Amino acid sequence: MTICKPSVSDVGGLGTFQAGQKRAFDLILSALGLLVAWWLILLAWVAASIDTRSNGFFIQKRVGRHGKIFRVVKLKTMRPIASFQTNVTRRGDPRITPLGIFFRRTKIDELPQLWNVLLGDMSFVGPRPDVPGFADQLQDEDRAMLSIRPGITGPATLKYRNEEKILAAQVDPEAYNRDVIWPDKVRINLDYIRDWSLRRDVQYIFQTVFH
Repeated sequence: MTICKPSVSDVGGLGTFQAGQKRAFDLILSALGLLVAWWLILLAWVAASIDTRSNGFFIQKRVGRHGKIFRVVKLKTMRPIASFQTNVTRRGDPRITPLGIFFRRTKIDELPQLWNVLLGDMSFVGPRPDVPGFADQLQDEDRAMLSIRPGITGPATLKYRNEEKILAAQVDPEAYNRDVIWPDKVRINLDYIRDWSLRRDVQYIFQTVFH
């Protein structure tokens, strides 16, 4: 069976009204989220700083809308290990601290990204922001994925919520991520853009929080 890939016209980006809806929703929800969760972010930052013996905020360059590089902010969950050099994180990764496991399981490590959403670097829902080397290398119609802001969650994130476990079962995690998971994420995200609605964004957020 041949799978028809969405064309550029199908996933060329959101319309002006849709983009306005999405941004207004992000602004209101991120501002409310920071007002409610600032104290938790502060306490978690202190705990992460003690746990990792470094600044508790993890700041890294990621590829954003239209390929623009921005700095994502998360809570640090790992300590560096000189002999362990990879951008792929898998289950049982020795760099992840016990507190980091808790932060990842509860999604507390994602809370500082509310600031990225407020600034306009990110959205609540969209493709996950990747490090340079993946999203910035997209070609042809796949580049439509860069027409929207990357998100904290989204359909691809939900499908691969156990990505670390999946990668841990592979002989070559980096190759599997590059050749299998990443192309599937691109397909899912192009479908998300083509069929976008605010109602679906709300559903994805609820699935992320309450699943």
